[in-house]
Amino acid sequence: MRKLVIALGSVIALTSTAGFAADEDAAMGLLRKSKCLNCHAVESKKDGPAYREVATKYRGKAEAEDKLVKHITVPNKVKIDGREEPHQMVKSKDPEEIRNLVSWILSL
Repeated sequence: MRKLVIALGSVIALTSTAGFAADEDAAMGLLRKSKCLNCHAVESKKDGPAYREVATKYRGKAEAEDKLVKHITVPNKVKIDGREEPHQMVKSKDPEEIRNLVSWILSL
């Protein structure tokens, strides 16, 4: 029964963005506002991975949206040049803005 509940939760998480067309301009605006582009780019690796690389890593994975939302909204650490540093949180508390950003990244 537990596996069924987990599986259904994954389906619900996936369908939460099904049919959702991400607004690229809004996503890029939030990336700029949050200074994400200091460490990330769409196509090329900087201190952090390219967003296209992130999309490829998570493509087809049920937990993708939840993991990315958590990564950008909850304080955590990342390794840069072998050192752990705090990862900045996205500068928004609006669930729709955050959903749009994550959906846009996953659409690449």
